[in-house]
Amino acid sequence: MKTDNLGRAILDSNDLLDVMYQGTAIDNLLAEQDIVEKYNSTLKKLKVEGNGLLAPNEIDQKEFDNSNQQNWYMPLHYKNLDVNEYINNLIKTDEEKTRVAEEMELYNSFNLHNVLRFLIYLIDTMRAHNIVWGVGRGSSVASYVLYLIGVHKVNSIKYKLDIHEFLR
Repeated sequence: MKTDNLGRAILDSNDLLDVMYQGTAIDNLLAEQDIVEKYNSTLKKLKVEGNGLLAPNEIDQKEFDNSNQQNWYMPLHYKNLDVNEYINNLIKTDEEKTRVAEEMELYNSFNLHNVLRFLIYLIDTMRAHNIVWGVGRGSSVASYVLYLIGVHKVNSIKYKLDIHEFLR
């Protein structure tokens, strides 16, 4: 199977048939250009409601990322979670409060609240199912907010790690 520059699978006619036989919704799937044209024109002729197939590279990286952030599966409770309130309830000291305020301002500027909501959901789910995950990797350990959520186990305040190493 081919992929586009964003890593999304591009279906050929056999792949598309397999997906359709499985009963999977095909809205917004990518397919080879000739298949897209044939499929979408058939939808129009039959007056069938649907978004149809997409050709590779019809959206740019930023639009792709924003679309995926809006479509992550998570229960409604997490989609509506007030991230600021959730994080603030985990704070114990004034030093933590100052650090969290600085980080949350950065998270806000990058529009990452949905990412934080999903991470809270993911960590809660892993804890509920006794799934073990690592202690932390790379620049993410510079985030005290991620430490509070439980994404990693490195206290960035204790080790004086600069949040700007993570959120640039």
